[in-house]
Amino acid sequence: MLAAFRKHLSAPGLLKTLRSCFQKVPDHRSGKSEIPLVDALMSGLAVFGLKYPSLLKFDEERHEGTVRHNLSSLYGVERAPCDTQLREILDPVDPRHLRPAYKALFAHLQRGKGLAPYAYLEGYYLVSIDGTGVFSSSSLCCKECCVKNHRKGGVTYFHQLLGAVIVHPEQKVVIPLAPEPITRQDGATKNDCERNAAKRLLTDLRREHPHLKLIVVEDALASNGPHIQLLQELDMRFILGVKPGDHQALFEEVDTRERLGHVQRREVTDENGVIQRFRFVNAVPLNQSHPALLVNFLEYWEVHEDKVLHFSWITDFELSDDNLCAIMRGGRARWKIENETFNTLKNQDYHLEHNYGHGKQHLATNFGLLMMLAFLVDQVQELWCATFQAARKARGSRTSLWHRMRSLFTGYYIESWRQFFEALIHGHTSYPLQPDTS
Repeated sequence: MLAAFRKHLSAPGLLKTLRSCFQKVPDHRSGKSEIPLVDALMSGLAVFGLKYPSLLKFDEERHEGTVRHNLSSLYGVERAPCDTQLREILDPVDPRHLRPAYKALFAHLQRGKGLAPYAYLEGYYLVSIDGTGVFSSSSLCCKECCVKNHRKGGVTYFHQLLGAVIVHPEQKVVIPLAPEPITRQDGATKNDCERNAAKRLLTDLRREHPHLKLIVVEDALASNGPHIQLLQELDMRFILGVKPGDHQALFEEVDTRERLGHVQRREVTDENGVIQRFRFVNAVPLNQSHPALLVNFLEYWEVHEDKVLHFSWITDFELSDDNLCAIMRGGRARWKIENETFNTLKNQDYHLEHNYGHGKQHLATNFGLLMMLAFLVDQVQELWCATFQAARKARGSRTSLWHRMRSLFTGYYIESWRQFFEALIHGHTSYPLQPDTS
């Protein structure tokens, strides 16, 4: 027998919450429409939840009796749009109206103690932030496209998202928060950029989660005065990468203080024989432009037999022997947004870089947001749904699980998520499903 589904932290509860959020999204169409907006949004979510490689493939199977039935029984979709209709309906939807869906799922995590494994230094949560592409074309463009003109001629139009995920050095699973589109803003003549998108993302994050204790971990691009001042205004702590080439004055000041005997060094050897070296100093001016902005500097070397890894960060945590390792591990956890987030979305059948559609307004961005929501649903289940964990174990890998899910979804009538997972875990012959014989 399968374990009981957790009410809000399993597929039925998570999708019920998302459908409730989607029902509140304003419909840009006037009058009564053939396909409700909520059905279009849930259909888009199903595309990414079931890892369809294209809208065309989804549209081809949409006509099959099993798919129509299963979209209704599992996703609550009564009228599924064709691929063209889906693009036309979702294109004008303001992406900001999809943000509450992320907050609603996060609230379930908080109430269900789902964040407990992610508490880190002094009860804070590490949130890693970085950007990734969601659309690129040499011909298709819209007023929100960023533009890259190439030296040898030609142009590339593109959309990006600035992602934010809660991470922990000891957790493989990440918890995505609402990403921020990096698109040309209304009336702007220049491209949007990560720095401007970060202002919007962090401001919205603090507004939506006013009491959440956060440590922002980012790369060296974020180690500038205005960004750090914004983090301070928003009551967010930070561990930010720095590089000698980009922060020359900072490293020179650290070297000067070391000559004066004000810099501390520590060296330890771990149980595997790896040498860990630390150099640190507190209350150093960030740069000559912001002499009153004091930061704490940590440099780290990890010496293996065949290589040496080198990192450096600034932080607002006062550094001492007690927290050097925690700050170092927190800073290195930034890479989880690359490895456990973007690489997963690119290489494990989410098809992040595939062009599902561009549209004339917000389509590419909305598909990116729906894909990240589907990823969030999967991550929550991987953390807290025993039934999903059993299905994952039975199939051996994410991609094998996705392929089997889509095979059952298209070939058999499924009445509930419980029946679906029973068949995934025990096989459809051990747990009989009615096949499509039409």
